[in-house]
Amino acid sequence: MLEDNIDDLYDTAPCGNLSTLLDGTIAKINTTLLGWLGYPRDELVGHKRFTDLLTVGGKLYHETHFAPLLQMQGEVNGIALDLKCADGSRLPVLITSAVKTGSDGQPMLIRTTIFDARERRAYEQELLQARRQADAERERLQGLIGGLQRSLLPDTVLAPPHMQAGAYYHMASADRIGGDFYDLFALPGDRWGFFLGDVCGKGLAAAATTAAARYTLRTAAAYEPDPAAVLTHLNNVLYQGYHSDSHRHCTVIFGTLTPTADGCSITIAGGGHPALMLLRAGGTVEAQPTTGGTLIGSLRNPRIVTRTFTLGPGDTVVLYSDGLLEAHPSHSADRYGEGALQAFLTALAPTTAPAAITALTGLLGSLERLDDDVALMTLSFGTG
Repeated sequence: MLEDNIDDLYDTAPCGNLSTLLDGTIAKINTTLLGWLGYPRDELVGHKRFTDLLTVGGKLYHETHFAPLLQMQGEVNGIALDLKCADGSRLPVLITSAVKTGSDGQPMLIRTTIFDARERRAYEQELLQARRQADAERERLQGLIGGLQRSLLPDTVLAPPHMQAGAYYHMASADRIGGDFYDLFALPGDRWGFFLGDVCGKGLAAAATTAAARYTLRTAAAYEPDPAAVLTHLNNVLYQGYHSDSHRHCTVIFGTLTPTADGCSITIAGGGHPALMLLRAGGTVEAQPTTGGTLIGSLRNPRIVTRTFTLGPGDTVVLYSDGLLEAHPSHSADRYGEGALQAFLTALAPTTAPAAITALTGLLGSLERLDDDVALMTLSFGTG
């Protein structure tokens, strides 16, 4: 039976072996490690300390972490360091050290096993480079998504005469395009139109539906004075042009605003969208639901609900998408909900459109989890 030679095994092992005195002076080193480093044996044994083989950063780590840990535990495993070679290059290694004690339990020397980590380091560098490239690509993609998302929204909402307006859009994810949309625009005569909606789904298909919805609503409103008729036109476009096994539909509130002697008259039409909130100058909040309205684009003949109300001095209208209602408050599994929103707005009233946007933006920041995009738009009658 073949018997291996223990001395040869130590000297030509596939790893580096090193023994040092307690002060770090090299007492013994095997041929494998000498070959890796390129030093003659007599240059190191009895003349150099282990720390002399370390880089500046390695010496600092050895003094502050490695040596104290070795002293406390008696061993240290798998520490990544760089050793200095005779030709000035660096050798990435993994180091394991253990303290050898005598029969009296006192430390005698330190035994160190060293593994060549060049292939591992190269692999880590490849992974790091791949990660950097992936991060750069993700940032580029997020920039494209953000730009496309902004193109689906107005740069700013211009308020009608004697009114103020505000808007805000929160993207739940920078990696996916959302389907929330809003706009406020002048119509022939003294009328103005506005809408806020939410397309089902996310991604490029949702973006295409969003663009179609915005264009259709603005175009139809230019020649159709009835808000319900405007939504019916949108329903026809989405149902006929986008209907498929994965057809797109949306919830939306569309409204028209007509000036009166002491304010304005607002008529809204709704299709499956959360209730508009009306904050009165007296401090009350009135929900203006369009309950019973069906999702726009889901049926050939939708049910569209309308209602009319007045907006007087000091009154403010708040429109929002359901991402706000579906958010989760801190340390709660429950969704935020319409009741919580109405209570929040009651504490806020009376207010102005810009102040309401500021407050609602702060509310979004206080919620623990926002899984969906949130669109906000406000209108108030007063100095504007």
